[in-house]
Amino acid sequence: MKKQMILRGALGIPVGITIGYLITIMISLIWGRGHYSPCVPELVGMLGNEVNAVVLQTVLCALLGAAFGACSVIWELESWSIAKQTGIYFLVISIVMLPTAYVLYWMEHSIAGILSYFGIFAGIFLVIWLTQYLIVMRKVKKLNAKLAKETEE
Repeated sequence: MKKQMILRGALGIPVGITIGYLITIMISLIWGRGHYSPCVPELVGMLGNEVNAVVLQTVLCALLGAAFGACSVIWELESWSIAKQTGIYFLVISIVMLPTAYVLYWMEHSIAGILSYFGIFAGIFLVIWLTQYLIVMRKVKKLNAKLAKETEE
């Protein structure tokens, strides 16, 4: 399992960077008025220049990708209940995601901003989790029907 975590974490690094970069493009298309914004102005202000801000954002997006990739092995621990898998996975990615979002100024630096960001994060997680769960349950139902049909024959 450690080997899988390392491999998936390593593969998650370029995925995290790519997703982070694509998000900056989408944000620039929506709010940039024809200009590309590689990171939020507050981050540039904190770090003194845009290059430092982009480097930090890239490193932290790589960390996010690695964490999400490495944590994906949790879903394969068959001895754990789905509730335990979900809880541990959500806890671990929250521990990585929320401080990263705070440092990169992806959220307002206030209690309301933190709670709002966490609510959005939890909502997105729930939608993705439910979608995946329903897809898997549909596949299981089809397999059970196929097995039942083969057993009858």
